[in-house]
Amino acid sequence: MPERATARADDAAEAPSLEVLRPGLVPYDEALALQRRLLAERIADQAPDRLLLLEHPPVITLGTAGGEDDVVADAARLDREGVAVCRTERGGRATFHGPGQLVAYPILKLREKDLHAYLRRMLDVAAAVLAAYGLSAELGLRGPGVWVGGAKVASIGLAVRKWVTFHGLALNVNTDLGWFSRINPCGYAGERMTSLRELLGRELDMDEVAAHYLREFRAAFGYPDPHMRPAARPGWLRVPAPDPAPAGRMEALLADLRLGTVCQEANCPNLGECFNRGTATFLILGTVCTRGCRYCAVEKGLPRPCDPGEPERVARAVAALGLRHAVVTSVTRDDLPDGGAGHFARTIAAIRARCPDTSVEVLVPDFAGSPQALDTVRQARPDVFNHNIETVRRLFPTVRPKADYALSLAILGRAVAAGLAVKSGLMLGLGETDAEIAATLGDLRAAGCRQLTLGQYLAPTPAHAPVDRYVTPAAFAAWADAARAMGFDNVAAGPLVRSSYRAEAMLRPRPTATDRARVA
Repeated sequence: MPERATARADDAAEAPSLEVLRPGLVPYDEALALQRRLLAERIADQAPDRLLLLEHPPVITLGTAGGEDDVVADAARLDREGVAVCRTERGGRATFHGPGQLVAYPILKLREKDLHAYLRRMLDVAAAVLAAYGLSAELGLRGPGVWVGGAKVASIGLAVRKWVTFHGLALNVNTDLGWFSRINPCGYAGERMTSLRELLGRELDMDEVAAHYLREFRAAFGYPDPHMRPAARPGWLRVPAPDPAPAGRMEALLADLRLGTVCQEANCPNLGECFNRGTATFLILGTVCTRGCRYCAVEKGLPRPCDPGEPERVARAVAALGLRHAVVTSVTRDDLPDGGAGHFARTIAAIRARCPDTSVEVLVPDFAGSPQALDTVRQARPDVFNHNIETVRRLFPTVRPKADYALSLAILGRAVAAGLAVKSGLMLGLGETDAEIAATLGDLRAAGCRQLTLGQYLAPTPAHAPVDRYVTPAAFAAWADAARAMGFDNVAAGPLVRSSYRAEAMLRPRPTATDRARVA
């Protein structure tokens, strides 16, 4: 195992630890199942304290004191509106969750076994967030909660098991307040609800509010803020400014063809170098992702419909750039029946039709594990099939809460069984141990993966998962040697390596159109 050579981003090893999960918009039943899993892990001391910050699609929940009479709207109306009514084990009565509402679910092992003190701290956190926007909070006007000017802006419903907390607090940020007419909020008929948007007269940035909440939560419960003491980025992570002329030509071409690149959307540090060399990794299926991975800068939300002309425009860009090797990736599209697999296949076909001697590499999402979707891509015969494992098994709930480690390995194994050249990659610096890195490389090899990329994780914003450490170039070189010794044929490892960085150099020997026809 390589010697661990790193620059620490947070040396407060003795301080209490908090992992923050930001999975995005999550159906209530899925979030409840996640809470229960994290709860069991915390009770068993298999994980640190965690804080879930998310939003829900429209849903009404009933706590232990709630009854059917707390729901004002009839079942037929709720069914038409797609609003489920869910009973749950939290305290309190009826509440509504929906988009634009920041929901906080702390999974904490209480060091101070006092539920009243815990409740007060949770309310104090919400009050501090309101104060950051110049608003004065009123606590406990009609039971637990937070009001401003007599209108309720935050509801709270807690649960605890073996002194580990779950459920939590919902803060109305940009919430459509009309939804609350379907219930008697917290059992009070006529309770007037409000939101930060209504109080301030403007739409708020949810990431900004979440960052305020996280800062106040850490302060109230005694967790160190890793962004208060960040180590300066080491010199090996600094890149020269790009030549504006070729980069400008690349941007103009992409804009003219209405194409996106992961280089731009994910804030890739190699953008200048790649654009100067006339290469890019094409991002298809739009630029909005349906998931909320905690390391990724790509926009999250509800994507637009697929653009049927996009595959041909990608092919035109490949021809215009004279690319010998084209890399195509996408956002995750859980909203599509096939996850976008057919769009991948059409893009591969369009490139092959226009540029038959260009090799094609695809970096695909997990397609929610659909065998049919994977077969659609497989049958298009990409020259390289890439699916990134991204991190070690233990960190999946923290940074990839909607993904599954075993599923990603199974996807790679299925592609290997189909005879494809298979590639994967992971980021270092998210909090993994050397033993976990070695185990992950072993799992990838067991799945049949023979091409590997290893790069440094860099947090896109303070709201994303923090950098745990900076891995030195020497340590990356040692990991590359270790990977080759494990049987990986092609390895790219370094602080600035990304999954598609100089991807053409890893393709040896280069396939030709004749080779592909023979395989097909």
